[in-house]
Formats: sequence, structure tokens, C-alpha cells
Amino acid sequence: MAPDVPAAFGAGRGKPLVFQFRFRAKGSFLRDPIVDSSPARSESVSESDVTGMAPFRQARLELEDGTVFDGQAFGANRSVSGEVVFATGMVGYPESLTDPSYRGQLMALTYPLVGNYGVPAKPEGDPLCHGFESSRIQAQALVIQSLSSDYSHWKATRSLDQWLIEEGVPGITGIDVRALTRILRNAGTLKGRLLIEGSVDREEVLNAPYQDPGQRNVVAEVSCDQPILHRCGVEGALRVILVDCGAKTSITRSLLKRGADVLQVPWDHDFVAEEGDAVLLSNGPGDPKMARQTIDHVRRALNGERPLMGICLGNQLLALAAGFDTYKLDFGHRSQNQPCVEVGTSRCWVTSQNHGYAVDGRRIPAGWAEWFTNANDGSNEGIRHLEKPFFSVQFHPEANPGPHDAAELFDRLLEVAR
Repeated sequence: MAPDVPAAFGAGRGKPLVFQFRFRAKGSFLRDPIVDSSPARSESVSESDVTGMAPFRQARLELEDGTVFDGQAFGANRSVSGEVVFATGMVGYPESLTDPSYRGQLMALTYPLVGNYGVPAKPEGDPLCHGFESSRIQAQALVIQSLSSDYSHWKATRSLDQWLIEEGVPGITGIDVRALTRILRNAGTLKGRLLIEGSVDREEVLNAPYQDPGQRNVVAEVSCDQPILHRCGVEGALRVILVDCGAKTSITRSLLKRGADVLQVPWDHDFVAEEGDAVLLSNGPGDPKMARQTIDHVRRALNGERPLMGICLGNQLLALAAGFDTYKLDFGHRSQNQPCVEVGTSRCWVTSQNHGYAVDGRRIPAGWAEWFTNANDGSNEGIRHLEKPFFSVQFHPEANPGPHDAAELFDRLLEVAR
């Protein structure tokens, strides 16, 4: 059942709410949407209107509550369905789009202009994909207000549009992302579909149920298939076992540059039996309760003394293994400036975040404590064991994109592992 939507956004009405932009001048859009009671069409744009790009195709973003946004397609010529979420960062679209935590989601960026610094080349033969957070775009689609056809950056080799075409990922531009964000903030995260005019799968996506990544094990889709050993090149280095639930490559890079080897293992691998000095549970997509095998392994690991740290989804997996519960947030935290207060101190950390689920901090198992809370909504942002070296955070100390205020947590893990 779709969440209740305030009447201002058309909940319970017989006709869908349609948002449509009109063009004011070359490549620019009017700031205010046109609200109509019947399906509307955006005026077409000729190839000369947007220099260096092919003519726009019509695109439509439909939400499960009946709201419709008409715009122009870019990227791959295919239609998709998934969970529609918004992210408020001003920069970092190459990192965000390749973050495995966005698997199955249509990512809406609230910053109005996107693509102006292009996309760097994919490093050949680099398993850590510097400049990106995985080897491919993980988001289902990209939703933006204004696409920049021109780009300028010394590392850029292609446009955002070209990159999405290469990766087979569609996008829609020319919609009022502010209005979309207000709907998601008031109604909660909604499922939706992006329909591209002329795509061969348009009717199939239109007639199929909305895809919900929370109803399947998306962790299994983004994890590595077999163990991978990353060496830092330091003799006698500590070894950290990275449980890959959709790990960002910057987590591995953060450990390597601190002089630790990293053994990256699949999400369902029995890491308890592996030799190593510490364990790190990675970030990842979807409902943490779907990763049952990982939770079982973590529960066994808690019987020992080996240091264990969790990041994002890893925070939730550790919590479930310890006896906490988790729940889905209304619209998630996806930004680069989330304030988190360290419990028992006056210190506030500015953090990068990307998650739709959280740990329920109202019932705390014996021997555990909340470590961080979100200064905006009071939700849990980390837990720690009172005696053993087990701790985790909901935010991203590796950042990318975002501030590096919390990078010291990697140092803490290695310190307790020595």
C-alpha cells in the first residue's frame, strides 16, 4: 500500500498530479512547475538548443502515488523501475552513482545543475577504481533538474550523458526536483518508474509492478564472488577482513594507505574461520534483515575478542547480531553534511551518509550502548560494546563524497587490532 500523501500533492484524487517544465531560453528551465490536472507534454528541444548533445527524447517519472513528472531523457534508451530517493550533496555524482548502496534506486539529486565537471576515465587494470566507488554505475536511474551539456575538469574525458549511455543507465532532466523532494519528505520514500519514449522495454516496465529493492537480497547482487587479497606493500602488515556487503572501494583504499592488508570476502563467507587481525563489515544496499547469513556469522564472531567495526549497513548487521532491531526510515539520510553527536560528549561530527534503514536505539541489549545519534532527527548513528572491541557507525568515515572528519575511525580499528 502506498504511503499517505498530503492533499496538497494530490492524494486520493482521481487524476494524477503532473509536473512539467517549460523552456525559457537555450538550455535553461523555468523555476516553477506547471501543475495540470491532465497529462501534459514538455515542449520538444531541437539539437541546436543544447550544443553537443543529441535531440532530447521525452521521459516521464511516475510515482506509485500517481504523481507524474514530465521531462527529457538522457543517458541510455531504456525504462526502469525502483525506489525513488533523493540526495542533497552538491558534488560527487561519479562516486554516488557507483556506490553499491544505491542498487535498485532511482537517484534524484537536489542540486539544480549536474554534469558540469564531466566524468573521469575509468582506470584500466585498477581493481580499486580510483575516482569511483565500484566498477560500474549501481543506481537504476538518475533524476535531475538541469543537465549540463558542457563540462570542464582536468580529469574529465566524457560527459555525464555519455557515461550513462556507456553504462546502460537512463536519466531524466528538466523536472522540478524541489517538488519531488517535498513529496518524498512528506509521504516517505516511494517506488516509481522512469519511462523513456521509444525504449523497447517501455510497455513492459509500465505494465509490471513497481520494483522494490527492499524486498530482495540486493546485498548478494553487489558483493564480490570470491575472496580478494589487497596488499599494502608493508612487511608484517595487519590484515583486516572486509566483509563485502556492497563495499565502496574507498574503504579498502582507506585501510591500505594506513598500512593494512585487506582480505575482501563475499557477504555470506564464513569470515570467522579466516585468519586476520580485525573485521570490518561494509556498507551496502537494502534491508539488513535480508543478509541473514552475514548476521549469523557476526553473531558467532561476537563470542570472540577479535576487533570488529561496522560501517553503514555494517552498523545495522552488527546491531541485529547483538540483539538490537532495525527499521526503515521515512526518507533516509543521503547527504554530505549530516551532524552526528558522540553520546556523552559535546562533540558533533559532520558526516557523509547514504542509508534508508536505521538501528532502533530505544531498546539496547545488555553490554551495549549507543555511540552516536543524529542531531537532526535523533536516530541512531552508531553502537559500541562496553567491554569488547566491537563498534560501528551509520555514517561513512571513508566519505567519497563528503567530509573526512570521521576518517580517524579507521585508525581506531587498527590501534585496537595491534
